[in-house]
Amino acid sequence: MPDDLPDVFLERLQTQLQNVPNQLSPQVAAQMVRDTATLLEPETVFLSKAYGRVLAADVASLVDQPARDNSALDGYACRLEDTRDASQETPVPLELIGDVPAGSVFNGRLKAGQAVSIYTGAAVPEGANAIIGIEHTRLEGHTVLVYQPAQPDAVRPKAQDLQKGVAFLKQGTPLTPAAVGLAASMGHDRLPVVRRPKVGLLVTGNEVIAPGQALAPGQLYDANRYSLMGLLQQAGAEVEILQTARDTLTDLQTRLANVDVDLILTSGGVSMGKYDFVRDVVFEDGEVIFWKIAMRPGGPALFGRYRGIPLFGLPGNPVSCMVVFALIVKPFLLACLGSNQPMPLDNTVKAIAESDFAGAGFKVAFRRAHVRESYQDGHIKRFASSTGAQGSNILTSMLAADGLVVVPAYQNVSAGDEVDVVVL
Repeated sequence: MPDDLPDVFLERLQTQLQNVPNQLSPQVAAQMVRDTATLLEPETVFLSKAYGRVLAADVASLVDQPARDNSALDGYACRLEDTRDASQETPVPLELIGDVPAGSVFNGRLKAGQAVSIYTGAAVPEGANAIIGIEHTRLEGHTVLVYQPAQPDAVRPKAQDLQKGVAFLKQGTPLTPAAVGLAASMGHDRLPVVRRPKVGLLVTGNEVIAPGQALAPGQLYDANRYSLMGLLQQAGAEVEILQTARDTLTDLQTRLANVDVDLILTSGGVSMGKYDFVRDVVFEDGEVIFWKIAMRPGGPALFGRYRGIPLFGLPGNPVSCMVVFALIVKPFLLACLGSNQPMPLDNTVKAIAESDFAGAGFKVAFRRAHVRESYQDGHIKRFASSTGAQGSNILTSMLAADGLVVVPAYQNVSAGDEVDVVVL
């Protein structure tokens, strides 16, 4: 657009805003985003590739675990009734008739006055109903002297952990190391997972250059590309890097041409400036679902579709970019994956503010904070302190933040107030 047409520029903005939801509450924006997402199709992967994925269907155990009663101790399997009167002064002698390492089974049945050497995880022989720890015995030839009663609770009952046919992993479960280990225990070598969403990442701006080059006056290094790549990967997405777009409508349209992804994520170009062409290209070549969220940082964010592909236009300031991703974009990806994780805005904890946190007028403010825990009066209490300057360009204060203090509209927070903190 020519630089000498400010009235036309303002008129265009007013036209664009007509009939477009704007200044939504963060909660409403996140829910709209989640409702717009489409669950992606499933695929099957081996366990070694399953970490960080989301389960596409319930998974039932193929086995009982343990398959038989087994021992929780190294010691001797025996009958409880034979050892009830055992003590340091009057040890009970038992005849040692065998040895059961883990992975083997004793062929036979214990009779009164007998014991079998056993190890943690080994199957308990028939006839035995208790285990005496080795530290409470002394071996003399083929006789075991028992110095205290054996422990019946050291026998782990069959199917104590897993029962064959029961689905212990549910659809939508994020596959953490514990979940993958559980799948292995259930007998599965591969799992049904939801396909990773493919995200096209586009950074815009004449001033943005790649790290490693010399900065010219007015230029800055591209931080958003790398923070967003990491956030996308943590959220379970595959990232396709698109070439940086200059601040022209033509260059932006060229970068977005023939993109084949599930989601487009842009950085910069969505605010009120005359060179904010991401905003323009979505208004002209797509559909704007909403523009502007009543939040700080991150207010100019845009969500819509570009030629049928969902598109998030994130602000260019690095903290705004990360906060909007964490609170608004992530719910879209969770929905694409069918994840049962709560929306970030629903994942809050109570804490006592140790700093003052400024509000943002009619907007909800999300202030970067470090949350610490302290055990007081028999309870765990949380305390939130500011990580430093809260400007949307101050990335150093994001580094130390593990939470975002929520400051409601038209309010300020003073030290000592109870606050909600979004867990990062």
